[in-house]
Amino acid sequence: MTQQTSWWWIRHAPAINPSGTIYGQNDVPADTDDPPTYAALARLLPAGAVLVTSNLQRTQQTATAIGAAGLAMPAPLIEPDLAEQNFGDWQGKHRAEIFDSMDPGHPFWLASATTNPPGGESFADVVGRVSAVINRLNADLTGRDIIAVAHGGTIRAAIGHALGLTPERALAFEVDNCSATRITHHGPSRHHPEGTWAVTHLNQRAAGF
Repeated sequence: MTQQTSWWWIRHAPAINPSGTIYGQNDVPADTDDPPTYAALARLLPAGAVLVTSNLQRTQQTATAIGAAGLAMPAPLIEPDLAEQNFGDWQGKHRAEIFDSMDPGHPFWLASATTNPPGGESFADVVGRVSAVINRLNADLTGRDIIAVAHGGTIRAAIGHALGLTPERALAFEVDNCSATRITHHGPSRHHPEGTWAVTHLNQRAAGF
């Protein structure tokens, strides 16, 4: 039997962004004043898991809120490469400014997966760095549960990595704030030397826990 490494991806709480602008890798805080949601997450998530967050405060605040709701968790492993997409010069601007100046190229995101915002990165770049973190932690933490509190773009990238999708197709997934997505890596076997992935649930919301 192969070893299973289960990833429990949680998107951070809603960002506090009064200006309503694109924030991407801007380090805006999160609004975690929603006790029922964090209590539901604390019941859903496994005890004894490794905790991983990005370097942005909204993911760490969300993890802290889940812990305060009753789930004992260790200090997080902070992985900067699990941060949201860097939108470069678009950060701090309103979406309408971007859409008025270019063809956004994708109905579910600011731009197509291969578009590089000035001074930023493409979603395809995000997929590359997120995949590298997943592969490394799968090797380092084989057989463990991993709670990864991250971002909408990060979680889309993780799903795309697991399912072998193109970055453009991965952008089609909805990822709500405080939703849970669980994917499990089954380790190498004779027929699958690189292992295989199974999807348990995507974008599960607190009402369904």
